[in-house]
Amino acid sequence: MFTNLQIDLEAIPNLEDVVLKPISKRYLNVILVNKILLFGALYTALFLGKWFADDVLFLDYFWYLFLVLSIFVIGNIVVSVLAFYKRKYAIREKDVIYSKGLLVHKLTTVPISRIQHIEESRSWLARQFQLASIKIFTAGESGSDLSIHGLPEDEAAYINDFLSSKVNGDS
Repeated sequence: MFTNLQIDLEAIPNLEDVVLKPISKRYLNVILVNKILLFGALYTALFLGKWFADDVLFLDYFWYLFLVLSIFVIGNIVVSVLAFYKRKYAIREKDVIYSKGLLVHKLTTVPISRIQHIEESRSWLARQFQLASIKIFTAGESGSDLSIHGLPEDEAAYINDFLSSKVNGDS
């Protein structure tokens, strides 16, 4: 017999009640080093352009370009630092929750029953700060559905083991 009962919305657990755990503060170093490398390359290209440029128009507007780039760099770094504190996660009995975003807030919930596999990775820079990332894949997507960067290595390994055991039905 087919049934389709109405759900009482008040009885559903509220996601706002979940206490999300912030990622490691060491991950802010990874973000800042990446920004310094990227923006250092942009400043280098700009000054190399000035050094080798024969174009008078470029040389006339060089300091305006420098000012625009500097404003962009400062704004980008400020937004990145503020957004860092919005990165939080929680592992619950039946799902994984990840929250991020300063200007656009994104809250992703992946049910553990939908997880196909889990990938734990460490970039060369993250290894310098003893950090790791967890990527969670579900069926039907070519990429990962959820990536949590900036986890301490031992915590990432524990989460990987916990979720793998849940997915495989070991617990």
